[in-house]
Amino acid sequence: QLQVVESGGGLVQPGGSLRLSCAASGFTLDYYAIGWFRQAPGKEREGVSCISSRGASINYANSVKGRFTISRENTKNTVYLQMNSLEPEDTAVYYCATRRSHCSADTSVFGSWGQGTQVTVSS
Repeated sequence: QLQVVESGGGLVQPGGSLRLSCAASGFTLDYYAIGWFRQAPGKEREGVSCISSRGASINYANSVKGRFTISRENTKNTVYLQMNSLEPEDTAVYYCATRRSHCSADTSVFGSWGQGTQVTVSS
């Protein structure tokens, strides 16, 4: 059974940093693209970033470009989302999910969603 588990969320002040992790179990991440998504209260889920299976293709939402960095360490079966210069608008539950090989702008094609990790940016 494909499972991913997010971790690394927490409470941080504006301008601070967090690193989220998406760890896979029951399968190897080598053949999967991993997307990071977030959902704030009262808002729809939105894509944040995605990295293809080999890491050759990476994309970011405009709202996080220059502040967030996605990376993968296949030897640890983990994908990371480094978040710097955090803003209150980044407050949300962050999820990771899988898709075979390639990223997609269509969130419905992603599967194996994790339970999410809460990120709260507040002074």
